[in-house]
Amino acid sequence: MIARSHECSVSSMTEASPTPDWRSNGVRVIPAGQLDPNTAQTPGMSRAAAINNARVGAQKIWAGTVVIRPNAKTGAHHHGHVESVIYVVRGRARMRWGDQLEFTAEAGPGDFIYVPPYVPHQEINALVGDDLECVLVRSDQEPVVVNLDIAPVEAPENVPWVDPGHPHPDLSHYHRD
Repeated sequence: MIARSHECSVSSMTEASPTPDWRSNGVRVIPAGQLDPNTAQTPGMSRAAAINNARVGAQKIWAGTVVIRPNAKTGAHHHGHVESVIYVVRGRARMRWGDQLEFTAEAGPGDFIYVPPYVPHQEINALVGDDLECVLVRSDQEPVVVNLDIAPVEAPENVPWVDPGHPHPDLSHYHRD
């Protein structure tokens, strides 16, 4: 069923226009050692672009990596109208967010973090001895980073993921700054 649907979309696309040059305009592989560090930065982290318009012609997404050194944290910032997804590859991420960074949650390897548009937030490497390594995907080509001058609250509130499929967990494993 999926293959048939795919065949229909490709054939209808090629009937209306010349056959695309899939060799030059198809799948792209960006080797790990060739990411571009010339992108908007926030103090405390290193971002590197893998997928953007300049590198591969992407129109609607931006993707790259983020590294935060052991026991380090970024400055408070937001990404304007852009949605962000962070996938934790290695380490332990502590996220703080809100007008005074008054909320916190943690994520480990294999976890995803969603950051809605305009949400003030801060990424923290919760580990003393290891880098925090993440993959970052944004909903727009524009690498919007608005660095903020926020006086954070002393003791943020731990906010676990709770919905009908995820009941309230035991909070004993959550940490405070």
